[in-house]
Amino acid sequence: MAERVVTMAIGPLVSMLKDKASSYLLDQYKVMEGMEEQHKILKRKLPAILDVITDVEEQAMAQREGAKAWLQELRTVAYVANEVFDEFKYEALRREAKKNGHYIKLGFDVIKLFPTHNRVAFRYKMGRKLCLILQAVEVLIAEMQVFGFKYQPQPPVSKEWRHTDYVSIDPQEIASRSRHEDKKNIIGILVDEASNADLTVVPVVAMGGLGKTTLAQLIYNDPEIQKHFQLLLWVCVSDTFDVNSLAKSIVEASPNKNVDTDKPPLDRLQKLVSGQRYLLVLDDVWDNKELRKWERLKVCLQHGGMGSAVLTTTRDKRVSEIMGADRAAYNLNALEDHFIKEIIEARAFSSKKEKPIELVEVVDEIVKRCCGSPLAATALGSVLCTKTSVKEWKAVSSGTSVCTDETGILPILKLSYNDLPAHMKQCFAFCAVFPKDYKINVEKLIQLWIANGFILEYKEDSPETFGKHIFDELVSRSFFLDLEESKDYSGYYSSTCKIHDLMHDIAMSVMEKECVVATMEPSEIEWLPDTARHLFLSCEEAERILNDSMQERSPAIQTLLCNSDVFSPLQHLSKYNTLHALKLCLGTESFLLKPKYLHHLRYLDLSESSIKALPEDISILYNLQVLDLSYCNYLDRLPRQMKYMTSLCHLYTHGCRNLKSMPPGLENLTKLQTLTVFVAGVPGPDCADVGELHGLNIGGRLELCQVENVEKAEAEVANLGGQLELQHLNLGDQLELRQVENVKKAEAKVANLGNKKDLRELTLRWTEVGDSKVLDKFEPHGGLQVLKIYKYGGKCMGMLQNMVEIHLSGCERLQVLFSCGTSFTFPKLKVLTLEHLLDFERWWEINEAQEEQIIFPLLEKLFIRHCGKLIALPEAPLLGEPSRGGNRLVCTPFSLLENLFIWYCGKLVPLREAPLVHESCSGGYRLVQSAFPALKVLALEDLGSFQKWDAAVEGEPILFPQLETLSVQKCPKLVDLPEAPKLSVLVIEDGKQEVFHFVDRYLSSLTNLTLRLEHRETTSEAECTSIVPVDSKEKWNQKSPLTVLELGCCNSFFGPGALEPWDYFVHLEKLEIDRCDVLVHWPENVFQSLVSLRTLLIRNCKNLTGYAQAPLEPLASERSQHPRGLESLCLRNCPSLVEMFNVPASLKKMTIGGCIKLESIFGKQQGMAELVQVSSSSEAIMPATVSELPSTPMNHFCPCLEDLCLSACGSLPAVLNLPPSLKTLEMDRCSSIQVLSCQLGGLQKPEATTSRSRSPIMPQPLAAATAPAAREHLLPPHLEYLTILNCAGMLGGTLRLPAPLKTLHIYGNSGLTSLECLSGEHPPSLEILDLERCSTLASLPNEPQVYISLWALEITGCPAIKKLPRCLQQQLGTIDHKYLDARYEVTEFKPLKPKTWKEIPRLVRERRQACRS
Repeated sequence: MAERVVTMAIGPLVSMLKDKASSYLLDQYKVMEGMEEQHKILKRKLPAILDVITDVEEQAMAQREGAKAWLQELRTVAYVANEVFDEFKYEALRREAKKNGHYIKLGFDVIKLFPTHNRVAFRYKMGRKLCLILQAVEVLIAEMQVFGFKYQPQPPVSKEWRHTDYVSIDPQEIASRSRHEDKKNIIGILVDEASNADLTVVPVVAMGGLGKTTLAQLIYNDPEIQKHFQLLLWVCVSDTFDVNSLAKSIVEASPNKNVDTDKPPLDRLQKLVSGQRYLLVLDDVWDNKELRKWERLKVCLQHGGMGSAVLTTTRDKRVSEIMGADRAAYNLNALEDHFIKEIIEARAFSSKKEKPIELVEVVDEIVKRCCGSPLAATALGSVLCTKTSVKEWKAVSSGTSVCTDETGILPILKLSYNDLPAHMKQCFAFCAVFPKDYKINVEKLIQLWIANGFILEYKEDSPETFGKHIFDELVSRSFFLDLEESKDYSGYYSSTCKIHDLMHDIAMSVMEKECVVATMEPSEIEWLPDTARHLFLSCEEAERILNDSMQERSPAIQTLLCNSDVFSPLQHLSKYNTLHALKLCLGTESFLLKPKYLHHLRYLDLSESSIKALPEDISILYNLQVLDLSYCNYLDRLPRQMKYMTSLCHLYTHGCRNLKSMPPGLENLTKLQTLTVFVAGVPGPDCADVGELHGLNIGGRLELCQVENVEKAEAEVANLGGQLELQHLNLGDQLELRQVENVKKAEAKVANLGNKKDLRELTLRWTEVGDSKVLDKFEPHGGLQVLKIYKYGGKCMGMLQNMVEIHLSGCERLQVLFSCGTSFTFPKLKVLTLEHLLDFERWWEINEAQEEQIIFPLLEKLFIRHCGKLIALPEAPLLGEPSRGGNRLVCTPFSLLENLFIWYCGKLVPLREAPLVHESCSGGYRLVQSAFPALKVLALEDLGSFQKWDAAVEGEPILFPQLETLSVQKCPKLVDLPEAPKLSVLVIEDGKQEVFHFVDRYLSSLTNLTLRLEHRETTSEAECTSIVPVDSKEKWNQKSPLTVLELGCCNSFFGPGALEPWDYFVHLEKLEIDRCDVLVHWPENVFQSLVSLRTLLIRNCKNLTGYAQAPLEPLASERSQHPRGLESLCLRNCPSLVEMFNVPASLKKMTIGGCIKLESIFGKQQGMAELVQVSSSSEAIMPATVSELPSTPMNHFCPCLEDLCLSACGSLPAVLNLPPSLKTLEMDRCSSIQVLSCQLGGLQKPEATTSRSRSPIMPQPLAAATAPAAREHLLPPHLEYLTILNCAGMLGGTLRLPAPLKTLHIYGNSGLTSLECLSGEHPPSLEILDLERCSTLASLPNEPQVYISLWALEITGCPAIKKLPRCLQQQLGTIDHKYLDARYEVTEFKPLKPKTWKEIPRLVRERRQACRS
């Protein structure tokens, strides 16, 4: 059978036009005066088209060309007609605003804003447009009759929404079972490569929809993988394999996404992975058929630690062959039929209690058509879910093409799309405007649907509610996936989703050229077709690209979403007059748009912009429904005439920290549903009072700020939103009120905020603590879940018992949490934060009997900080009298508590004062071992009085059965640790030395251990005992899972009487040793045991000399190199250190600082020459040649070293031999180093050459030898970053710059005379050049290539540089960041701006003279 195609549903577009043509506003304001007849004809003919639209769309899907062409023309006409009726509607709204006095407020600018406000001119212009539309409609109706399109009733839009759980069986659970063997095999490959120094690449190949991404997710989230790799990264590649964009995406997927943002993406990527064992998942790679692209990326990725791996998923075998050249691809097989059947049934019967046997029998036939694809099974199951009869099921089966290698599963996905109702087709197809794998904000998506008219208004539901139903239905049909809810740093919640890339392909095929996505600068000139209506841009210089394109073309753009910063104005603004939705992030203080061209705008997102204010004329956007100003940090005011924007439904102002007040007249915005922050300013004519919120039915989140400026605030804020005054505004979502102190009569307003039934979250913020009783009578309704209060000055609060989250911060006068007469239980509370409550000392006002009430039965997180008067946590309620054994029956108040943080509570003595603990069980009580049976994270810090873990029975420690993380910092009286069999992370800071002896109880479970104990000058031999007692060792039958160990003042590990526990730590990857006074010699036996060690950090060990404890062997180089897999070494502030241990060949990064006696950085070697003592005097005697200078041993010991940082090491040799592999070199205050040298072979001494001939320097008289020009420093050939700071001992001469060099910093060097490029090699392309206080430096490279990429330049305090090279002068105007001495600035070329043409010859002469100078 012929394959059916997918087409855009035109019916909703025509229905939208029909509704607009019938709007009551058109008649009320007589905007169609003189056009009444044409209006009537059009309203009659539109239903005739709708009568046959279903038949036409079915014929178009069956690939009848005539029907497809007719539909295409109808779509064009409908778009134009909708635009015309938008103009009619705007004119009606304009006349309404004029009637209400808006023109008077706008003043004389009104003529500029409404150039066609003349009614006669408007009637003439619009009459012509309406006649053209009517003619086009009549032609379509005539053709309709010729084609013989038949009447088919349109299916009504259902108002009865299915209530489904989406799936009755978790698809991840099915995937986990079905792909268990595949997951096990690939994890085995990844883990087995742990000792492989080369990058491991594992390509997974299969056709689309077979579950490659799902399998990769299962691997990525597997505990073994999470534990094995230090860094995990996930990036979806999809359409374009652009190396720089991909490198940027990888970095931004890491925790270090905000580090070094000014550097090139590949450099940032290299730094990110350097030395770390990482797993990078590159999902959906199918445009990487060029080996050079992959090799460029791979060069950076190879800087990772041993065992690093890249897991790729792709549909293309050629891609897998290129990326995994040294490994066969992992071919993913089709899913077995019984799993496919399970998926289909889970979807098809998700809303049915029983599975009809006659329908189940049809499933086997449908399974065969899926060809093992879980996505196809999910799509078909979702289609079947809406069918109830055997006939319908068989129709789906027979109408579905079998998946083939050529078509994949697209036929099934097309069937799933075609089965959607028309209004849902339109909504889903719009999602083609987003890039593949884009996280779509659900709330914003629904608002964009509404802005584009895809969701019509119904009396029963708001458009937002109707849109949410559509979204939920599309989720249930598997069109959207990966639903997530997250909270940003200001506490604002949002939901996101994604679209499977194959579903995205369906949407793109429907929209054809109506949706355009540009994630990088388009290479084609005609990338923006005239048919484009929805545009997404996330590339650099988006405004330039738009300006160039709009100059040549005039597409009727309805949606413009720009995800990159815009710094310059958009041009050709009149061409944007069809916009319905606009997202821009403005990088300027001023608003770059003109509202007079945006009359039809419904959605405006300016979030995270730098604007300080919006123009007053933005108030003429009478259609605007959504205005997002969130996180506009510099915004200090809103337009005063905002009250005329009567269509506004959602106003986002959270994160606008400089906003001073709200504009007056907000009560006029009767459609407002969302207002996230209300800032109460000082009362005045241009400032709204909180009383204006009386007409708002506030929902979601509300924050009220600056409450302290309120005059008589208690009553008015208490009654805010009283039920009698809520008939006007239905305000929803989240709302924040600031500067509540400015509210008049605030008591009633604030207290009755709790009566707003749709309010989910309320934040009240005072700017300073003062006397207040605003919240004494605060009684929120049951729907309010989250309450946040900052700097309230009252001593107590009202009824807070129904809260789910309570956050109290800076309420310095609050004394009790529970008032007199209130209940002592919080039955719903899950999160409680108490911070900076300086007077808080008791949980309730009076010590009444609590009977059998549990205070916090559902509490999961408790955070207490800076509550200096608090002495204990709440006591448990008494449930019975003492039993025969003398113990009382109580019930724990923290049975569900998982996270407990207590910081800076100096008077808290025990963790809790609790006798024997019982728990309710079947009406009675049973003994339990813990007051905290569910606790997983416990953090205690700066508790000066805390000294014991209270016992259930005297002498018996409290047991934390589920505790995974324990952090104890600055608790000086604590001398023991509790039992916790599942503890994996233990952090002790400033702890007693005695605590050390309790650590052994956790060794079988710990993965991370930090022990920083109090410092003691002397350590007795008795204290220097092993962390593992002898009796434990005898029982020890497994290795410790410990991977990270950080030790401070832990002499017991290394003292003379210490036993050796290191054999147990075979999995240890990072070791840090700090302030270990007994560490004198290199602990080579320790290094030998740590076979997995990758990172070693030793600092502040004042007695460490480094000499081996045993006598040196004949050749130190013959000593074994341990630890063999070490990749990163850091030594800081070890003033006695003289000799390094023999570092292994695997080392990639070395940092040494404050080791003033260190003589060698690569290990002491036989035949080492004596150091030359270099005087600071200018008359010091220098060696005649560089070869006479003492040097470090050669560097074949560190063939992989890429990063070397040396600081304050004044005893290093005069010649510093550098490994050829080095890419980063930093030197600071290394006064003994005179010459930098790099030899690519052997151990021969380096030879200095002249700066011109590069021939060896012959012995010469002393006077000549001391001339600076006779010296030359040889840098490693791969060096990219070089920093030399305050190395005054360096000999003069030439510093030749290798080709890869990108960054050069030289500060305080008095010897160098010139910087030059290496002769015979490509010159470097510097990006950063920083020269400061280089007194002898006189010459810079005169190669244009050196400066062409420069974006940061500083040359100061270099008197010998008389002028800049000409090629550098020519680049000054293009350098973003530069700081030059005044004498260099005059040579900068600035753009010519002649006032007249006669001045041009003179300006040309001046420029030529400047060039000669």
